[in-house]
Amino acid sequence: MRGGMRGYMERTRAEAVLEAVLFTMGDSVEVKSLADVIEEDVKVTKEILGEMERRYAREDRGIALVWFDDAVQLCTKSEMYEYLIRIAKAPRKMVLTDTVLETLSIIAYKQPITRAEIERIRGVSCDHAINKLLEYDLVTELGRLNAPGRPLLFGTTEQFLRSFGVKSLEELPELNPVQVEEFKQQAEAEVQMQLDI
Repeated sequence: MRGGMRGYMERTRAEAVLEAVLFTMGDSVEVKSLADVIEEDVKVTKEILGEMERRYAREDRGIALVWFDDAVQLCTKSEMYEYLIRIAKAPRKMVLTDTVLETLSIIAYKQPITRAEIERIRGVSCDHAINKLLEYDLVTELGRLNAPGRPLLFGTTEQFLRSFGVKSLEELPELNPVQVEEFKQQAEAEVQMQLDI
């Protein structure tokens, strides 16, 4: 790299690129690959990485550059682990919209059930709702239906029972026809809103 201000700016840019690549990869990356990315030779790339490593150490940062033979990785400093554990143990707040709750109700009462069957009942796509329910561990994939396309079957989890204060599915209140009709009307209103957009 050239000397002077231009050389400094090029080096700063190279560091930023290396940092972005290492952060995004989340795993070790060979120095040779990093050299190719910043269009430098391995020796210069190692110098830049060495400076980054020293700067992370002296600036009291939460991350460190760790070497593995001819590869490097951005890692969390070990003294930060207690803070990571705190955030990992923090309970996730569940946000159950009407759409998600309706989808959960259908799964709870009709399980095991396929996505297509849920959509047939609701009359609209349920991809987002099912993904949210899987994320919150309220539903799970139970296997596949022995039918063309082998669609996934969904059912509720123990977390569902705990969250709703029931010991078994038999304790769920019975659905009355009025509630079923309300589900249909809400789904139809949802379809109309999507068509109006």
